[in-house]
Amino acid sequence: MEIKDQVVLVTGASRGLGAEIAKAFGREGARVIVNYYQSEQKAQEVAQSIGDHAIAVQADITDKEQVQNMFGQAEQHFGQAVTTVVNNALVNFKFDAVNKKDAKTIAWEDYDTQLEGSVKASLHTTQAAHEGMSRLKFGRIINIGTNLVQNPVVPYHDYNTGKAALIGFTRSMARELGVNGITVNMVSGGLLQTTDASASTPDEVFELIKESTPLQRVTTPGELADAVLFFASPWSRAVTGQNLVVDGGLVMD
Repeated sequence: MEIKDQVVLVTGASRGLGAEIAKAFGREGARVIVNYYQSEQKAQEVAQSIGDHAIAVQADITDKEQVQNMFGQAEQHFGQAVTTVVNNALVNFKFDAVNKKDAKTIAWEDYDTQLEGSVKASLHTTQAAHEGMSRLKFGRIINIGTNLVQNPVVPYHDYNTGKAALIGFTRSMARELGVNGITVNMVSGGLLQTTDASASTPDEVFELIKESTPLQRVTTPGELADAVLFFASPWSRAVTGQNLVVDGGLVMD
């Protein structure tokens, strides 16, 4: 299915990387659901920038009932089931290497928050999308990860662990859902310049990444969004269960 024929849900799409992903799909002609939790005005602005083939829908992705309602609202609005899900939302986390919790201060509740934001939320959207995708014999589920799983240069213990678990979720779902024409993949970026989550990162860190990266620059949200498009496009039709690291070659997995 061409991207222009898809109905795409992007979670956490009111700002940052999620907004760039939503706009990238909109640019290619897809119908887009801009999911948000609190930032209604920003979500509406993203939807308006895409045009009349986008809507903003509020839902807490860790709440199964709210997710189910969001899918129902999207299908009713566009007259077609959601074909593509991008699990992008980042729950209660900022990339602050200076003030992060260390091994002595990290609490299980911190892990729990990130596991719910990564795995539980992705489970909810996958389950909500399953019936419609199976009916169409087509589906694309794209999870957003991090290269810190392969190279934890900054030990964000809770965040890194949540994304590591998401890799396992991605591969397990890919194995089961492939028979229904559904692919499940992951796109893992490095520190992006710049999103709300990375805004507190010192310039020195960005410069260090630039110097250590083969391409000699820091990856942007727009560049990662383009890689997400690949997994939704017909060009990736034989690819599932994979984790593509998009960071300019900093981590070669």
